[in-house]
Amino acid sequence: MRAFELVGPGRSVVRDVAPPVAAPGWVVLDIARVGVCGTDMEMFAGTMEYLHTGLATYPVRLGHEWCGTVSSLGEGVDPAWLGRRATGDTQIGCGRCHRCRTGRQHTCADRHEIGLRRDFDGALAEQMTVPASTLLALPDSVDDTAGAMVEPGGNALRAVRAAELGRGERLLVIGPGTIGLLAAMFAVAQGCEVHVLGATQPSLDVARRHAVAGAWTLDELPDLRWDAVIDASNHPSSPALAVELVDAGRRVVLIGLSEAASQLDTRTLVMKDVQAIGVLSASPGLEGAIELYASGAVDPRTLVAATLGLEEVDAVLAGRRPDHAGPGPKIHVDPARLPRGPS
Repeated sequence: MRAFELVGPGRSVVRDVAPPVAAPGWVVLDIARVGVCGTDMEMFAGTMEYLHTGLATYPVRLGHEWCGTVSSLGEGVDPAWLGRRATGDTQIGCGRCHRCRTGRQHTCADRHEIGLRRDFDGALAEQMTVPASTLLALPDSVDDTAGAMVEPGGNALRAVRAAELGRGERLLVIGPGTIGLLAAMFAVAQGCEVHVLGATQPSLDVARRHAVAGAWTLDELPDLRWDAVIDASNHPSSPALAVELVDAGRRVVLIGLSEAASQLDTRTLVMKDVQAIGVLSASPGLEGAIELYASGAVDPRTLVAATLGLEEVDAVLAGRRPDHAGPGPKIHVDPARLPRGPS
C-alpha cells in the first residue's frame, strides 16, 4: 500500500509499504479521509515537543483525524465491525494505570497517540490498524468528510462544554482556525451568542459565514460582557488576554498551544474569581460530536477547503495552500487518490 511518511525535518516521502495485519483485538481499516492539522505541521518542521522529549522519532507516519471502513478483523473482534464505517479515539492508554481505570486514558503517561506519539502509525496511508476498543461507528448521515472532522470536533465540543454557558449567554472565541470555528458552531447550536476574535480578515470572513454574531480584530472588539472566553489560538499572549476579557466569576477555556510559553498572571485569576480550564484531546467529546453532526445541528464540512492526494501533503505541511482551495481552514487527504498526470 502507499503511505506518506516524514523522514526528517522538512523531508517526506510517499512509499510502498507492507499493508498492516490485524492482531488479536485489532482491526484494519481502509482509510477514506484524513485531516491535516497544525500539530502535523510542527512535526514536519521538527518543532513538535514530542520530537525533543523522545516521545516521537522519525520516520513518522502522520494522520490522527481520520475515518475509514473496517476491512479485516483480528481474533476476538466482534464480526459486526466488518464493513462498517468508523472513526476512533486517537489517544490509546495503557489500560492499567489509575488514569486509564478512571476514564482518563487520554492523559495516560504511557499512552500512544495515533500518528504522533510512541511510533503509532497514523492514517496518512491507504490502510491503518487500531484496537477495536477505540472504534466509534459512523452513521450514514455522517459522510467521510464529516467523519474526518470528528476528532477536531471532539476537542471543540469539550471546550464549549467546559465554558458552562447557558442559552443566550455570550461567548468570545479567540482564534478562527478549525478548532475555534468548530467551537463557535457548537456554541451557536446550543443557543449562545458567539463572537470570534482573529487577526486577518479572510479568516474572520469565514467566521461570519457561520452565524456568529460578530467577528473582530482586537482593535475592533466591542466593549461587551463576555460570559466565557475560549482561547483556540497559538499566540502566547492570548491566555492573558482571555482572562482580562472574561467577566468576573466565569470561565476561560484554554485549548490552543503556542510554541513559546504563555505568560498568565494568576493574581488576575484570583482577583476576578475566574476559573481557567485546560482541554487536552477529543476523547471525551467524540461521541457527542458524532451525534451533533448526525443530527444536522452542526455541519463541519463547510470548513474543509480542499481534498488532496498523498503526494500533495508535503506542500501543505510546508505551509503552501493549494491554489484551488476554498476559504475554509481545513485540508483533507484521500489516501486512495492517485497523483494527477501531466495535463
